[in-house]
Amino acid sequence: MKPDTRTRMIETTARLVQTHGLHGVSLSDILSESGAPRGSLYFHFPGGKNELMQAALQSGIKEATDALRDCLAAADNPADGVQQFFRVTARELVESDFAFGCPVAAIVLDRPDIESELAKTCQAAFDQWARMYRDALMAAGVPPGRAGSLALTVLASLEGALMMARSEQSAIPVDEVGKEVSELIAGALPSTA
Repeated sequence: MKPDTRTRMIETTARLVQTHGLHGVSLSDILSESGAPRGSLYFHFPGGKNELMQAALQSGIKEATDALRDCLAAADNPADGVQQFFRVTARELVESDFAFGCPVAAIVLDRPDIESELAKTCQAAFDQWARMYRDALMAAGVPPGRAGSLALTVLASLEGALMMARSEQSAIPVDEVGKEVSELIAGALPSTA
């Protein structure tokens, strides 16, 4: 089933921002790529380009958050869940011909006004993902302070690996960093012996 106009515009905007950055995407690009009529922008997004960008950002964040939640929930322990999420991320990266990346990275790298809704949404996403990792680690018995620092390490490692993978056009950095981070987490888990 073909997505509706609003959904097509959101998906197109997200894809274009991933490949061209926040400031490299015009309304004309979005309308042309999505096949949406010009009048549909303000019909679906009365706030214009900013509202459309926010909707695209939130859609990408939700997709990444859902995938992370699923990987952590399906795993026996956080080390396995994190490694699975890195695998899923690597697969998406390859399937997108290395256009895929963190849904907030392209926006953060284009430095939106720190007080803008886009900047606040990006920060909230990073906070949420770090909290998800931390909570999974704490549920597995890792002390809160250590869980918090490990969560930031996982998040920063993934972001860096994604940048390298896109630069090299290879999933190897994501795969290798995922293995190392998983081993780091496994070493921090309390012994069950």
